[in-house]
Amino acid sequence: MLYGYARVSTRGQINGNSLEEQRQKLQEEGCEIIVEEQYTGTTTSRPEFDELLKKLQPGDRLVVTKMDRFARSASEGSTLIQELQGRGIGVHILNMGLLDSSSTGKLVTNVLLAFAQFERDMICERTQAGKEIARKKSGFREGRPSISKERKAAAVRLILKERHSYNDVAKETGLSRSTIIRAVREARLMD
Repeated sequence: MLYGYARVSTRGQINGNSLEEQRQKLQEEGCEIIVEEQYTGTTTSRPEFDELLKKLQPGDRLVVTKMDRFARSASEGSTLIQELQGRGIGVHILNMGLLDSSSTGKLVTNVLLAFAQFERDMICERTQAGKEIARKKSGFREGRPSISKERKAAAVRLILKERHSYNDVAKETGLSRSTIIRAVREARLMD
């Protein structure tokens, strides 16, 4: 059976990495089951991926669009591929090809994994450099922008006084459910 795995770090990912684009490529490849999740590549916990790995049986094939969707580092990718191949499971990275356990296949896999690791490291370096430049600008604040008290108060009013659902309030105000929940909890403590 062909299983597909799609992962994004953030819901807004673009340039070939969005869930929609990954799903489309996996469907075009003939994947019968596609598992999707949103976890940053640095997160060690990927529950959907871990469950998928447990389901795979000899003769199955795991398909992902790019190596960085599959593994966080070259060593992890190499270990995972070896483990899956040892269980009789094929691994197909769409932008690399079908990975086999021959000597040449192992060499190609390790070289490509090294390039994937290099690309990931370069992204991290560019991100850090961008943050360093931003820190030097006046008015820079680390982290997310603050949410106005008025927006939070409006959300709390919709929940407590007008009895709207958290999902409806989140859509209406543009605030996340967790932000609304915290604001409601704070408002209840103030009463």
